Amino acid sequence: MKKRILATLMSAATLTAALAGCGSSSSGSSSSPSTPAANNSSSNSTPAGEVEEIQWMFWDDLNATEDLISLGYKDTIERFNKDFEGKYHVTPVTTNLEEYYNKLNALVAAGETPDVFICSPGPQLTDYVEPGVAAPLDDYLAKDGWKDTFTSDAVFSQQTYDGKIYAVPLNTAAACCFYNTEMFEKAGAKVPTNWDEMMDACQKLQDAGYTPVTISAGTAWCLSMVAGYLCEAEGVELPKLADGSASWEDGKLESACNKLLDLSKYFQRTAAGDTNDVATANFYNEEAAMLIQGSWAIGQINGANPDFEAKCGVFAFPGVQRVIAKSDSLCMSSTTKHPDAAAALIKYFTDDTAQKYTAEKGGKIPVTKVQYDVNSAPKQLAYVMDVFGNAKGTFGFYNESMPTTETGAHFDDTMVAVFLGDMTPADAAKDMEEYYAANCRK
Repeated sequence: MKKRILATLMSAATLTAALAGCGSSSSGSSSSPSTPAANNSSSNSTPAGEVEEIQWMFWDDLNATEDLISLGYKDTIERFNKDFEGKYHVTPVTTNLEEYYNKLNALVAAGETPDVFICSPGPQLTDYVEPGVAAPLDDYLAKDGWKDTFTSDAVFSQQTYDGKIYAVPLNTAAACCFYNTEMFEKAGAKVPTNWDEMMDACQKLQDAGYTPVTISAGTAWCLSMVAGYLCEAEGVELPKLADGSASWEDGKLESACNKLLDLSKYFQRTAAGDTNDVATANFYNEEAAMLIQGSWAIGQINGANPDFEAKCGVFAFPGVQRVIAKSDSLCMSSTTKHPDAAAALIKYFTDDTAQKYTAEKGGKIPVTKVQYDVNSAPKQLAYVMDVFGNAKGTFGFYNESMPTTETGAHFDDTMVAVFLGDMTPADAAKDMEEYYAANCRK
């Protein structure tokens, strides 16, 4: 497994030339990575008196974004640099989400892994843990009671491998449905609690002249997230599919795909090409009544259109008892020359100032025991807390819950192919079963 992952990372080396000026991406990068990584340094190597320079890689442009969570991260970086002036200094390396992992992999392959980088838990994190790219963080978490500030050890469950923690979570969010309360009221639609009610609400909204749902199929994981909820409703069990005790051709995926096609009749006409940002903007600009996204979008919605918060409701994806939960997490490079500086930076993202901002401005659930003003937090956060409170449990993104990142990407692409009409639901089930048989089962 490690050899395969290393080969995947090395294949990104061909992108390194394009990264020589990392600020050339359309999203705008804050810096160009140029400092080579060290060889598994366990102590700081900067001569006494010199500032220790580190890099932090993120999937949004901090100088152009309106996303309140991203702006909070920018504030954390600025606080860190001010508080450690003369000792540590961090430079952000930024790109957009769609290009993030390709560019990170290119840096890893070139021996220029950023000292600290953001990563999603699941197979993507595994891709950096198994080949030794990410460093264990247990010793740092044990210092000065840092780990005790978190709500519980459970927040590290997806970041733990063989008893060691390789990433620190920054927040918790849920995939859910945002809706325009004013459009619902005018259309006579009610908040759906099951699939039939969802179809009824979509029809009422369409009859009233509204676009019922905005979504991005141009960003495959957005469509895949919806497919994951539909698979959950049909009783798909990913562990059994991975060990071969269940088959993708048992009718459950086919039924989920048919429901996806039924729902897609109510998508905006440009869904096939729209990016996630465009689809989200359709919602907060009131061009569509519903957005199926995660509560991580609260910061983007309220940052771009603060006045819209008053008419932005949230409900759980109808027909499922569990909710998709996700967190942003930070890793430290195993080859950083400045591990103490890198760990100090990660810790800043979980201090009281950062975590209060996470809730009160960004609308995400903090991972520490910090006390925050509920009345100052976005209204949507209370709705999301209700979604979590009423759920029977949580599960991860489907593409992040499969055996490998390649498998998750294949599922994403398959769902897009179904949506575009390039593959029937039955063909999709057959394709996934053949892929699992060839690549995922021993």
